Amino acid sequence: MKLETICVYCGSSDGRDAAYASRARDLGRLLAGRSITLVYGGANVGLMRALADASLAAGGKVVGVMPKVLVDKEKAHLGLTELRVVGSMHERKALMVELSDAFIALPGGAGTLDELFEVWTWGQLGLHRKPCGLLDISSYYAHLEAFLDHAVSEGFVKACHRDMLMVADSAEGLLSRFAAYVPPVAEKGLHLNET
Repeated sequence: MKLETICVYCGSSDGRDAAYASRARDLGRLLAGRSITLVYGGANVGLMRALADASLAAGGKVVGVMPKVLVDKEKAHLGLTELRVVGSMHERKALMVELSDAFIALPGGAGTLDELFEVWTWGQLGLHRKPCGLLDISSYYAHLEAFLDHAVSEGFVKACHRDMLMVADSAEGLLSRFAAYVPPVAEKGLHLNET
């Protein structure tokens, strides 16, 4: 699978562990080095800023997508290759999906999880065939992984759908898995879109 644009969901704060921002910067540089355009939430704060600034400094293209209501609140990054201001959170998420070939979640809070779970669900439904993954820095997502495995064992998540959400502790490892990604065959009547 060719990856030209990757959407990264992440926190608008830095978190307590310095590794979060350090690894966000590493990811930004890696994407730029591979000529992969970064799509993200458009903010100039927290991990979002660390990621975007590192990619820009390494010569990468960065597209931010932010609802008008958050431009002042989240402090829109005005130095991006492109900042797209949209009307709502729904428009933000839909445009980020439309622009991207794959999706990565760095550490973040409720907004990061909302975006990740929605795009992962869309993949399960066949609304897209793009890879999704967690970059698990300092075991940030270990409890979430355990919960998802529990959801499989309790019969609420299918194993093939759980496997769609890839997890790696290195950006290089995650991108390698993305490149080899083959989406599962959808159940009859569930696969809504082949694109």
